[in-house]
Amino acid sequence: MDFVIGAVAACGACFVSNPMDVLKTRMQLQGELKARGHYTVIYKNILHAGIAVAKADGIMGLQKGLMPALGYQVVMNGIRFGLYRKILDSGLISRPDGSVSTIGCITAGAGVGVVGGVVGSPLYLVKTHLQSQAAESIAVGHQHHHQGSLPALWGIAKTEGMKGLWRGATTSIPRVGIGSASQLFTYSKSKDWLDQYGFYPRDSWQSTFFGAMASGLVIASCMSPFDVIATRIYNQGLDKQGHGLLYKGITDCIVKTFRTEGFWGFYKGWSAIYFRIGPHSFLNLIFWDLLQNLYLNVSTTSLDG
Repeated sequence: MDFVIGAVAACGACFVSNPMDVLKTRMQLQGELKARGHYTVIYKNILHAGIAVAKADGIMGLQKGLMPALGYQVVMNGIRFGLYRKILDSGLISRPDGSVSTIGCITAGAGVGVVGGVVGSPLYLVKTHLQSQAAESIAVGHQHHHQGSLPALWGIAKTEGMKGLWRGATTSIPRVGIGSASQLFTYSKSKDWLDQYGFYPRDSWQSTFFGAMASGLVIASCMSPFDVIATRIYNQGLDKQGHGLLYKGITDCIVKTFRTEGFWGFYKGWSAIYFRIGPHSFLNLIFWDLLQNLYLNVSTTSLDG
């Protein structure tokens, strides 16, 4: 049931946040391995990017990659929240007063995030490919020309083997590990702080909102470099030998990006990451809390009956 609750909560949030994920992907691929001033800026900012995509790809272009995105949320967050709830309920990372241990929270958050991210990697791969596909006038990065989610999965498995579906999966380890740890840590700690100082009780929607928005800010700042790296490695094309056209791996991607784009190249699309993660975290976490409470109430009512 913990898996189901985590998956449903994440999917509900994904419908709202996916357009920002599309814009984030495009902005991260824009000017790939090119110095500032040496490429055409198609996406100037979030608003301009949204208008450009809607004009060239249609309004539904903002929901590209939605199906694999939902599938990824089911797998990744179902596992992540399900395992994290089990750890919380076990008391392994809780102090006697009920608050959550800092080290325990970070370790548990990173661990469950990595497990979910690696398992769901094939869906993230296809999601990235589909979100990067665009009309020629606004195309950035490698264009894969998939005809849909299932044809993409089948085509990759057919040409690269099952191993190809996990191409780039190693990038999910630092990306999801850091993102998950920072989200679950800042969310839990923010709620502890708000409750401790009498602002809002832990189970209030206000506590969830401020906790989620605070965690979104931390996640965007901590995860952005790893998100840029993941997007680029997942999206790069392959040569005839099945090797990446641009990057050999994470280290190679970091070095090449820094040399050509500098430090701020790792923060391309930061604003889109935040405006995706902030609302996504709030909706995801509030749905998670609501569904957990609903399930507990139903279970209690059934037992009393």
